[in-house]
Amino acid sequence: MTSHQTQKRALLIIDVQNEYFTGNLRIEYPDVDQSLANICNAMDAARAAGIAVVVVQHVGPETSPIAGRGSKGAELHPSIAKRYRDVLIEKNMTSALNGTVLGAWLSEREIDTLTVVGYMTHNCVTATALQAAKEGWRVELLHDACGSVSYANAVGSATAEEIHRIFTVVLHTGFAAVATTGQWLSAIKNGEALVADNIFHSNQRALASRLGG
Repeated sequence: MTSHQTQKRALLIIDVQNEYFTGNLRIEYPDVDQSLANICNAMDAARAAGIAVVVVQHVGPETSPIAGRGSKGAELHPSIAKRYRDVLIEKNMTSALNGTVLGAWLSEREIDTLTVVGYMTHNCVTATALQAAKEGWRVELLHDACGSVSYANAVGSATAEEIHRIFTVVLHTGFAAVATTGQWLSAIKNGEALVADNIFHSNQRALASRLGG
């Protein structure tokens, strides 16, 4: 769903690094090559439309098995590294807004809408989206330009598809306007804002579906 609304966007590319392609934490769903292609399309379209392009890179301690400083896995994916960006933000926590200069950088440029893509859907992407919403930015999330892995621990297990789907469904209840890359490209072309759903209507649809309505 879209609405006509004046806004100033920035595209946030979260942690599109080798770790998620060839490293120790490979994205399983959606297909990582397709999500990467969508991320690249969004970056190219953002630059053409004059939308700020922010690349975020997670760097952990040298001893970390995931994106450790100086490791191949911590490096940006070549498709991202070679593309235009307005700024590169290094982070070491889940949210790109936590402990970085990103918030100040966005505020200085009077950005009011953040379009979030990257990895992982349920971790750094969601953490960034939730903090952004809490701090007053409008948030858009492109679900086919993100991705998840599967988990198993003492609480249970979940596939990457289940995790990705559930997180994006919940985010669309008001934390972010969740859409496809194609829908976002159409929105920026037409000067429209993507619109999130809400808790009540999301719940009522689920109840109606369960009752066969």
